[in-house]
Amino acid sequence: MTWFGNFYRSAIGKKAVMAVTGVILFGFVLIHMLGNLKVYFPKHESAKDPTVMVWPLNEYGAFLREVGAPLVPHESLLWVARLILLAAVVLHIWAAYQVTMMSRAARPIAYHGRQFVEASYASRTMRWGGVILLLFIIYHILHFTTGQAHPDFIHGDPYHNFVVGFRVWWVSAFYILANLALGLHLYHGVWSMFNSLGLNHPKFNAWKRTFATAFAVIITVGNVSFPLAVLIGIVR
Repeated sequence: MTWFGNFYRSAIGKKAVMAVTGVILFGFVLIHMLGNLKVYFPKHESAKDPTVMVWPLNEYGAFLREVGAPLVPHESLLWVARLILLAAVVLHIWAAYQVTMMSRAARPIAYHGRQFVEASYASRTMRWGGVILLLFIIYHILHFTTGQAHPDFIHGDPYHNFVVGFRVWWVSAFYILANLALGLHLYHGVWSMFNSLGLNHPKFNAWKRTFATAFAVIITVGNVSFPLAVLIGIVR
């Protein structure tokens, strides 16, 4: 424990925490986007009742709530996953804040002029992008999970909540802005994650950049497509 405490107090330890929690959050972002792609699938007959037509997105939502049953109580594994994600978000933000404070303490006098030679635009905007994402996460939970920020929330009907929610243009605009910030955050975050985990070698740098770019673009395009699809009438 003493070794772990000393390791965490170092900048390298904090960056390692950011990397590990980043892996959890990157995995969630990917699975979340893939699950939401079901909104593009048409209605079909329910496996439980062939006389009833159901949206695949609603079936997916029901699966998430029922997974593990009857071995475990209804929605219990879903809440376990939510708590793990919440812990990952808190640790990620706290470690990032501490790294920032350590960096400022190491140089209390600011630069008179800064020239960004190696730093990318994504790396220079990580902090304000992180603030936007934090606000987005809070709103997203209130909007699609608990329903307090939704104009007509129906529990157990994700498709309805999805369509009605994105019909509000400023809500869709906020989601698009937040996902553009997420794309920049993912690009730099994936790149930094590899470095923090020790995968930093000229032989790997080319594929690391390709993977980080592809991952960020796929997630951003997929997520931005959802509000746009509702606004232009593809999804109704």
